[in-house]
Amino acid sequence: MAYTGVLEDFQRIRELKKPRRIPCVACSEEFDVRWHGKYSYEEFCQDGDKIYEVYKAAIDEFGFDWAWVQIDDCYEFEPAGIAVKGEGNFLRATYGYLPVNQETIKNLPEMNPLKDGRMPEKLKAIKRLKEHYKDSLLICGSCAAPFSAVGLMWSIQESMLLLLTNPVLLYQAMDYWLEFYKRYIKAQKDAGADAIWLGDCNAFGNMVPAPLYVEHILPVTKKLVQYCEKELDIMIWMHNSETNLENILSHLPIGASFENIGPAGDISQISAALKGKAAFSGNLDPLEVLWKGTPELVKSETTRIISSCKANGGYIFNTGEMNPREVPAENMKVMMDTARKLAEY
Repeated sequence: MAYTGVLEDFQRIRELKKPRRIPCVACSEEFDVRWHGKYSYEEFCQDGDKIYEVYKAAIDEFGFDWAWVQIDDCYEFEPAGIAVKGEGNFLRATYGYLPVNQETIKNLPEMNPLKDGRMPEKLKAIKRLKEHYKDSLLICGSCAAPFSAVGLMWSIQESMLLLLTNPVLLYQAMDYWLEFYKRYIKAQKDAGADAIWLGDCNAFGNMVPAPLYVEHILPVTKKLVQYCEKELDIMIWMHNSETNLENILSHLPIGASFENIGPAGDISQISAALKGKAAFSGNLDPLEVLWKGTPELVKSETTRIISSCKANGGYIFNTGEMNPREVPAENMKVMMDTARKLAEY
């Protein structure tokens, strides 16, 4: 179960101070829906009451120290006119991309998170979770970062090409999403979110080398993060699924509260390099360990990761990426039970 003082521990980690214990979380919503067993993912993702019901059941069963209201990547793109598809237990994804030109940017709507698309249902879920759990766990909302939003609007291929062929058009598109995300994140904070999961996997270092990232993506991302951290006083939790130390260090000027490390990263090396510089989370492998591994392997890897990071501080235990829906419940229990036993300082 979540615990009294958990928000203070997140805050102390954010400030690179010693917490009472390491918060233990998991990127688990696909697993949560299957484990709960009452709804398909497509039913779940459209209804704030169902989202609340599923998350509450999973939090109470497995003892996550957060509610990760990430759901899918399409909430803000459907009202913008981008075609989206999802059915059954397949998560929604964008596919009907808009024309790549200034006219498209000019004609994008000024979306209202309180009224448009499924966004009000997400806000309802956040509100209900906060009302129920109050400050006994961290409520984490979500949105894409501006660069990844351009990829979801115009396709990953086009967003990558613009880095080289037309960065000015890329900046204009990112600026649209920057201004929208200020409103969307504020709406999530007003609903009760303590933090925002800022997804920018399209800027993963194997796709965008650090120099290109620093030149073209970092300045806009930094504007959004600084606005949220300083003006809204909400914690930003970056996730590029990053594994390369050079790329992780290149993110430091952005000033996010936390960064989640991808499953292939050398967590011992990263922990040592970030000591006293930035807070982070990660990076248990959700595929080879949590899904396909034995309970003994899950316990061993959880122990190894926490042992590698605990002494250096600034650390939150998490999986490195989304947990597959077919993860055995026993493995999830072993991971969370082991993490909690090692969490106390």
